Parts: sequence; structure tokens; C-alpha cells
Amino acid sequence: MSHRAPIARAHHYSCPKDRTIPLRPASDPDYPHTLALAALGWVLESDERAARYLALTGLDPDRLRAGLGDPAILASSLEFLANHEPDLIRAAEALAVSPEELVAAKDALRA
Repeated sequence: MSHRAPIARAHHYSCPKDRTIPLRPASDPDYPHTLALAALGWVLESDERAARYLALTGLDPDRLRAGLGDPAILASSLEFLANHEPDLIRAAEALAVSPEELVAAKDALRA
């Protein structure tokens, strides 16, 4: 009898709390974009939070994917966090940045 590897199934992976996403230095001109993408990833890793984000922003998954290079779309993930302090604080902790850095990145993308 041959041994077969199990069939790969869709699986939700999450980053352990003690691991952080390495980000670029704040002096990097692309830092707000990088931070916004990392924050968006954090928002989307929870189905409940992702549904709330999409509902509040009016985005759908296709428009979100298409807009990943758009500063306004990127800023929307940071705006979402800034409008709900518990998520802002948890995202900042997960990304190893301060909540103020997340808000500053939002402001830079909106400028």
C-alpha cells in the first residue's frame, strides 16, 4: 500500500503573538505604504474584523485587491483602526509599532 500525503486544504494561519512583521525604518519614504499593507493584513486576518472593515469602507474584495497601490485604499485600513482604539492598540502591538505611527502613516497617505 502506498503512502499518500494528505490533501492540502485551505487553512487560516495566524502569526503567533510573539512574532512581529519586520517593517522598514520610518525614514523610508515608502514606510507609510508598507505600514498600511501590514495593518491591512492584520485587519484581514480576522473574518469578523475583515467583514466590518469591508462594510464600513464600502469596499469589496476585488476592489480592495485592485486598489492595493492606491494611497486612499491603503489609508482606509489605518483609518479603520484609528476609529476603533482597541483594534488600533492591538494592531500596533502585533506590528511592533506605536499607535501614533499608524495614525501618522494614515495622515501621510491622505496628504
